[in-house]
Amino acid sequence: MGRRKKDIASHSLSYYAIQRLKKDKLAMFGLFVIAFTTFIAITGSLIRPDSSAHANDQKLQLRKKHPGFKITMIKVRKNNKVETTFFWERMFFGGKEKQYKEIPIHSYEFAENVIIVEEYTGMNEDFPGKKIPIHLADVLYKIDTDNKFQEDTKGNMTFYVDGELTEQSIEEMRKIIEEKNIITKRFWFGADLAGRDMLSRLMAGTIVSLSVGFISVFISLVIGILLGSIGGFFKGWVDDIIMWVINVVWSIPTLLLVIAITFALGKGFWQIFVAVGLTMWVEVARVVRGQVISLREKEFVEAGRALGFSNFRLISRHVLPNVMGPVIVISAANFASAILIESGLSFLGIGIQPPMVSWGKMIKDHYGFIVGNEAFLSILPGLAISMMVFAFMLVGNGLRDALDTTATFESDAKNIPTG
Repeated sequence: MGRRKKDIASHSLSYYAIQRLKKDKLAMFGLFVIAFTTFIAITGSLIRPDSSAHANDQKLQLRKKHPGFKITMIKVRKNNKVETTFFWERMFFGGKEKQYKEIPIHSYEFAENVIIVEEYTGMNEDFPGKKIPIHLADVLYKIDTDNKFQEDTKGNMTFYVDGELTEQSIEEMRKIIEEKNIITKRFWFGADLAGRDMLSRLMAGTIVSLSVGFISVFISLVIGILLGSIGGFFKGWVDDIIMWVINVVWSIPTLLLVIAITFALGKGFWQIFVAVGLTMWVEVARVVRGQVISLREKEFVEAGRALGFSNFRLISRHVLPNVMGPVIVISAANFASAILIESGLSFLGIGIQPPMVSWGKMIKDHYGFIVGNEAFLSILPGLAISMMVFAFMLVGNGLRDALDTTATFESDAKNIPTG
């Protein structure tokens, strides 16, 4: 039993913190939500129902359709050149251009070498749409439009595909169209004001929120840890100057400062990162400074000085590792704040710009429908923002408890065998 006691006592503080975090069910739920959202953001258009760039496939006749709406569509091959999109671009940069144009239809019928489709008008079948004849080959292939279709007496069609003469049976083309090009699409979360799939738009918005949170927190950590550690370690006039800068920035309302920086740098994706990051470092710097001041007089720091260690080594190798607990907790809270700030800026129209997707911009576009039958258009992105912020706050609270070393030792000491 004495050996068992020795094994338990030899565990590091990180081990105890992880074990305590695993026991916190709310924190683990928050981690699951964050991991799931990160997976959606990284995979991008690979898993979205609408794989187009930024889920921006607009079909105005489907505008404001309610969740669960189902429609029949015909996929018609585009004749223009579709740019090749690499795998990593599809994952991180919004999506790819579709090779097919999807046309919502009420019905269709074949007639000789064409398929006649009745366009969907947004109404029910009592309001018929325009009937459009489309050549069978034009549905399936990227044909050369400068050459005319030809049909022989045996029921075959000849046409040019990429400059090469091609011949195919009309019956065979009809069969392929019915099997592969006539599809049924369901909008699980409905369609927005421009007829875009709401589920795909919400999934596309995850990359913006997580990117803004991650990069903004990274910027704030670099600036905050650098200034806080320098001010706390050296004190004197260096600390006075840094504290003066901290107090000046601290006195300016965060949202007002972000708006000012946004106007100075311009509107856009990368500008939001910088604007939010430059306003969140103050809290990090204050916490790091206070922790460093309490550690700089400790025995292990004095021992390092006696051994001739440089100030840089003392700060980076001995002081900062001991202040990372509170910094990690602040980072989780700042991540949630960054998501809220980005959503607020996008709602005001000075954040992420179209065609990129932002949950705040989605609320802005549809907040007028909150009192009608289409309230889901603004409620769904609002729930997405709330869930992400709630998840990061749960994780932050869990990390705070897990990194409480006093509680950790008290809890684990009770489990150490004494026999």
